[in-house]
Amino acid sequence: MIDDLYRARTPRSAALYARASRVLPAGLTHDSRATSPYPIYAARAAGARKWDVDGNEYVDYFGGHGALLFGHAHAPLVEAIQRQATLGTHWGASHELEVQWAELVQRLVPSAERVRFTASGTEATQLALRLARAYTGGSKIVRFVGHFHGWHDAVAAGAMSHYDGSIPAGIPAAVVGESIVLSADAPGPAVDVLESRDDIAAVIVEPSGASWGQVPLPAGFLAALRAATKARGVPLIFDEVITGFRWSRGGAQARYGIVPDVTVLAKILAGGLPGGAVAGAREILDQIDPVAAKAAGREKVGHQGTFNANPLCAAAGVTMLSLVEQTDACERAQATAEELRAGMRRVLVEEGMPWGVFGQASVFVIFPNPARLPIDPANFDPLKLGFKGLKGGRDPQLNNKLRIALLAHGVDIAGGPGGFVSAAHGPREIAQTLDAWRSAVRAMKSELR
Repeated sequence: MIDDLYRARTPRSAALYARASRVLPAGLTHDSRATSPYPIYAARAAGARKWDVDGNEYVDYFGGHGALLFGHAHAPLVEAIQRQATLGTHWGASHELEVQWAELVQRLVPSAERVRFTASGTEATQLALRLARAYTGGSKIVRFVGHFHGWHDAVAAGAMSHYDGSIPAGIPAAVVGESIVLSADAPGPAVDVLESRDDIAAVIVEPSGASWGQVPLPAGFLAALRAATKARGVPLIFDEVITGFRWSRGGAQARYGIVPDVTVLAKILAGGLPGGAVAGAREILDQIDPVAAKAAGREKVGHQGTFNANPLCAAAGVTMLSLVEQTDACERAQATAEELRAGMRRVLVEEGMPWGVFGQASVFVIFPNPARLPIDPANFDPLKLGFKGLKGGRDPQLNNKLRIALLAHGVDIAGGPGGFVSAAHGPREIAQTLDAWRSAVRAMKSELR
């Protein structure tokens, strides 16, 4: 049994979870770390691997929730953080590192005429929507079912739950009503809304498709969205919290050649430490500037944040983006991910398992086929299933069972299910992962009979 093997390997994690459950709701600090019967508790990590409190070693594809392009404890990043910690972690003042950090973002990201730092990706989407509403005078935000833009009230409904348009607990109906949440299976509905309404403040989208590409966008979707928003003078916001500096040095917009008006960044941006940013058109971002706003006849948009561009995160961010700019890390991670995806598909074919493996850039997504459709894993096309088939009908228990099976064989993935490949992953990690994948697939076949 998969659960029995997992429990036998992780008794100290079980004990820590029992302690955590007495002080933390659900015993957790992040919903996506929910694992039944309990999560592993990490003790240390290096490169593409991490170790739990029981001493088990894992090839890690959780990747700091996608923030670790160079893997864990990458020496230049560790040195930058240690050096800055001795100089001060929070000066309560402007500093040169924040200027260097913003200059790197501006050089790498095509849309970044101006940059404003925040403490997280969620805060960055809050600021981006505020700026868009102030700029256009509109109130409605066009979003897409399953596209995740943080956990704040304005973007929660229809992102991770309540796909039917109902109201999540704790969020006022009036706030939910300010979003127009559409299907992204085709661009037509969004284009129609833009052409028929004059109260749209912005369109926000994950350029990878929902949840870092778990539901890919159809060909031509982003181009159609860009054309329609430009024609109507509506800001287009790319949420590149995950795709930024991963899909390419300049993110998804550089990879696809489609430049939005505003970009939201986090994760890789801050080198694995907390940090986010809004980057975009000068006339939109300069609403934060009191002089520029007054000259444009606008009210200044307020924006505070105790930890915006704090020196420790800025030091990590400058080092990270300098490495992104100067190395082939994105390309190496993508090449490894392509090899991994091909190997995982090959295992599915050999084991006769009708699942799918797909993904873009340096991520992989596993479709464990909860409805038991007649799938050929060698030729699986996720676009044929759309949101309802890929994510709307997902089976959390099945996904959890797969993750437990892989953990029991020394591989940690994200709960998507899927994972993030770093530049630190190499042939040894690929070989070990494919062995674990084969063992996990066989165990799943046995339990699914």
